[in-house]
Amino acid sequence: MSVRSLNKVMLIGNLTRDPNLRYTPSGTAICSFGMATNRTWMPADGGEKQEKVEFHNIVAWAKLADICGQLLHKGDKVYVEGRLQTRDWKTEDGQDRRSTEIVIENMMLLSSGRGGAGRSYGSDDQYGDEAAGMPDDDAGASAPAKKSSKRSSKADSSEAAVSDDISSIEDVSEDIPF
Repeated sequence: MSVRSLNKVMLIGNLTRDPNLRYTPSGTAICSFGMATNRTWMPADGGEKQEKVEFHNIVAWAKLADICGQLLHKGDKVYVEGRLQTRDWKTEDGQDRRSTEIVIENMMLLSSGRGGAGRSYGSDDQYGDEAAGMPDDDAGASAPAKKSSKRSSKADSSEAAVSDDISSIEDVSEDIPF
């Protein structure tokens, strides 16, 4: 008998660092970046307003990774939607490490100094199982040379299409109620 479960994460926050776009040996794009969310509350005893910041590790795969690598920058406000994933690995000196990250399937740029707000990007590809056992470093994460020449021409044309789309988007960041 199977029991249904749910692993869904939705966040709105600001990027804490520029995205790190890299490629697996087979040429699949991976983009990782940090995101901060905060919450404020008033203590029940009537004290001063409190604030807490949470930091999240975000990972995107395939086409969504390419888009995140092109559009996102430190400080941008974004909405991301995905799932929690925990990875375990051993360091070179034999220590066990564990990392919990959010593997995103959708992303919306909410504000940017470059005027790209309001566009939603998503991924139908499911590459989460490929991530198992991949350490956070960039060792072995770049694409082979002959694939990179193909990818650069594709990236140039998709980058031009993305910038055409961005120039026609209306800035709706002031219409969002939060």
